[in-house]
Amino acid sequence: MNKSQYDFTHGNIFKQLMMFSGPIILTNLLQTSYQFADSLWVGNLLGAKALGSVAVSSTIIFTMLSFVIGLNNASLTILSQQKGKDNTEGLRRYLNAFVVVLACLSIVLGAAGFLMAGPLLQLLGTPQSMMVDAISYLRINFIGILFLFGYNFISTVLRALGDSRTPLRFVLVAVILNILLDPLFIAGFDLGVQGAALATIASQGIAFLYGISYVLYRKLAPFRIPKLPSKQEVGLILNLGIPSGLQMAVISAGVAAIMSVVTGFGESVVAGFSAAQRLDSILMLPAQALGTAVNSMAGQNIGVSNWERVRKIAIYGVFYNFAVMLVIAILVVFLASLGMRLFIQEKNAVAFGTNYLQIVAWCYPFLGINFILNGVVRASGAMYQVLVLNIISFWVLRYPLTALFAKWLGDSGVGIGMGASFIISSVFAFLYYRYGKWREKQLFRNREKG
Repeated sequence: MNKSQYDFTHGNIFKQLMMFSGPIILTNLLQTSYQFADSLWVGNLLGAKALGSVAVSSTIIFTMLSFVIGLNNASLTILSQQKGKDNTEGLRRYLNAFVVVLACLSIVLGAAGFLMAGPLLQLLGTPQSMMVDAISYLRINFIGILFLFGYNFISTVLRALGDSRTPLRFVLVAVILNILLDPLFIAGFDLGVQGAALATIASQGIAFLYGISYVLYRKLAPFRIPKLPSKQEVGLILNLGIPSGLQMAVISAGVAAIMSVVTGFGESVVAGFSAAQRLDSILMLPAQALGTAVNSMAGQNIGVSNWERVRKIAIYGVFYNFAVMLVIAILVVFLASLGMRLFIQEKNAVAFGTNYLQIVAWCYPFLGINFILNGVVRASGAMYQVLVLNIISFWVLRYPLTALFAKWLGDSGVGIGMGASFIISSVFAFLYYRYGKWREKQLFRNREKG
């Protein structure tokens, strides 16, 4: 076994959790900085209209990426269980199946997205003044969709095998190249918004080629020349991948619904909420990384039916999450105003954002519980059940409670409603983890021997 890979079926769980989740946090942080650098160069070199074009197009790209993340969650579950079984042939077969499915999907989505770029942007209500740039940016990104799929998938494969350090290399390459290529393509070659898109797919493409070459040379994963997978393999991938992808769609739609509540309070609140959400996306990275980590760790142990170790992984994950997110909450309470001023200066917007963050900060540990327990449940392959838990979290709790408290208490009710939903949804997550039938899920029954 490569020294960067862990066999999570043995060893100190807490140490493994810390060592494995750390690089995932850094990787996610780099992904966030990737988007930040893109916006920084476009905004400063091309102005507000160009930045708006990129922002609108990025909404569609994010939706597409969300579906990719959903499929990757399916691969994390399937491959980690095969790793736990120490089934090298099973790993080869399902790796091959994922490669074929993702390649076909990237071709279909790339072609459809290229042809439908205009209608999609019109559906979002893109201003006519931004339409030409937005279409160009979106079409170029759809041409390079294989690279986006590819380098994200390689990272997921390695995490399923217990290696979270190597993917950090690939993301770092993509980020550094994007930072260097953006000004070169935008201003140096005078390509404008098209240059920003070309820089993105060039950096992702090089990162993908570097990643696949590195993995093959080091023999980190049992890839082979692609061939047609069996119907059973494709069926299992789609059976897990579709509901997993829908989970991300539910989350995206839920965020849009909550924004509809916020917009009712005017520009200052919208600006403050938007800035607070940017900080939120960074502050929740540790909890999200821990969710990914326990998914892989639990998956390996579910593969060998080591349920006592799965239980311990869940317990350690919850307590580790609670400790980390509580420290973050305390820091947010004292530094919220300073963090808000990194993004905006308008007094009323900063005041709302600060108040919002100081309220929801105390509820971060509970939101983290959702990531941990849902990650363990997801490791069993219970994707539809996690989809239902996400629907409850966003549409039964978060959106209604935010709207209700906002109606009762004004703009301060937004934070109270959000925080209350974090706490209550963690109770639902715990109840399903404790009493649900996810442990009965068997992905490979009658599909393989050994």
